[in-house]
Amino acid sequence: MLTKEKFFLFCQTHRELRIERTASGKIIIMPPVDGETGGRNADLTTYLNIWARINKQGKVFGSSTGFDLPNGATRSPDAAWVRGEQLAPLTAEQKRKFLPLCPVFVIELRSATDSLRATQDKMVEWIANGVALGWLIDPADRNVYVYRPGRPVEQLQNPTQISGEPVLPGFVLELNRIWEPGF
Repeated sequence: MLTKEKFFLFCQTHRELRIERTASGKIIIMPPVDGETGGRNADLTTYLNIWARINKQGKVFGSSTGFDLPNGATRSPDAAWVRGEQLAPLTAEQKRKFLPLCPVFVIELRSATDSLRATQDKMVEWIANGVALGWLIDPADRNVYVYRPGRPVEQLQNPTQISGEPVLPGFVLELNRIWEPGF
């Protein structure tokens, strides 16, 4: 099994690949996403980043950011938000590697090549490692699965919007561009 440092170096050597590592050390190489998913992901990150710039309480990270989780996994959500106080104690060296923390909020966007079950399992892992709110967005079925610690998963069928309250005060994601990517 690769240490965190060796896994980081492996990823740096293979920058063209999207790579994650499970808590058991299994390396997962993910294919690039299709055009619709890439556009949707860009929209999600943009909407979240606009909110974060107004809110000024944390930072948004995109799908290429690795997070070293407490369980030993290194995961990359499609979009994430981290509170400023989580980032403040990090050294310059830690900021140049996979972030040694768990985001407060994550979004996983299911693409056509993603298994729903595997993506749901990943959401459970996020929550178990400290995420306060997670959304699994499935454009194919127009479902949003809402994950919160200590609560059952909430499935929303074809919602027009979703609120991040109370974790993300004032953040509402309009889903029309997610459901219909528009190109």
